[in-house]
Amino acid sequence: MSNPNFHELVDDVFLSIEDSIEDSDIDIDYENANGMLTLTFEENASQIILSRQFSTSEIWIAAKSGGFHFKLDQYDKAGAWRNTVTGETMNQSLSNLCFQQSGARIEFSF
Repeated sequence: MSNPNFHELVDDVFLSIEDSIEDSDIDIDYENANGMLTLTFEENASQIILSRQFSTSEIWIAAKSGGFHFKLDQYDKAGAWRNTVTGETMNQSLSNLCFQQSGARIEFSF
């Protein structure tokens, strides 16, 4: 994937995550700055940080339970971002991580 395309794709993913948060009833603050999207859970002040890694064309997620790397699956017609180790989709992983840190379920689709 060309690098300019990578930035557009990540921008779209981050905006979709923001939209999902806005549409939910869960108290999550978010800040999108400097190539990172930081989610802060109001009830316990824990955070999940998503960052774009230009050099590897990956999105990295840092959460209480660890760090995770995701790469666009170019063979998936839906354009899923997949964990580079487990193959799990990023929307499912992010949903699970949010549940682990907040106790509330939020669904993401990007």
